[in-house]
Amino acid sequence: MIKKANKVTNDLKLVLASASPRREDILKKLDLKFTIVPSKIDEGEFTNNNPIELVKTLALEKAKSVSNLVEDALVIAADTVVVYDQKILGKPEDEEAAKKMLQTLSDKHHQVITGIAVLNSQNKKSYVEYNITDVKMTNMTEKEIDSYVDTGEPMDKAGSYAIQGFGGLFVEEISGSYHSVMGLPIHQLAKLLDKFNYGIL
Repeated sequence: MIKKANKVTNDLKLVLASASPRREDILKKLDLKFTIVPSKIDEGEFTNNNPIELVKTLALEKAKSVSNLVEDALVIAADTVVVYDQKILGKPEDEEAAKKMLQTLSDKHHQVITGIAVLNSQNKKSYVEYNITDVKMTNMTEKEIDSYVDTGEPMDKAGSYAIQGFGGLFVEEISGSYHSVMGLPIHQLAKLLDKFNYGIL
């Protein structure tokens, strides 16, 4: 097991403002101690045709909502969207929507944009970053798409696929952050935590 240098210089605890098992798994693999308090904001209330501004706004609003529920904490929140042809692709409403989304992405490049915010619940100071990652999908057959959708995996995922699951079978190229596509870019996370004198290593 890797021994950490432990550069933490404050007594604030970490809180993940997300119910996403993917984000939880990323923090666990970084050997961080944290609690989970999912954000309850209605994402549908926030609209913006600029995907970068949208994910930054949503990440910060999620962090703000949870910061009111916890004390002495650094609240981590994130939001991810998939963008193809300048259009934001959210989570599919049903299986047919998932299939259409995957047909659209098949054999093409798209962008995954993740906004991440860290907010100090003591003084409400916050910082926000974002990451853009380019993803190229393989040419998926109709049978492959049907079989993938039948697994149920695409149903709660932006863009209708999970790179860390069966969806990774169809990812041909990635330029950027693998963790950002999962939903939590760890490079940006480390930068934000460092601003609060909280070191991961």
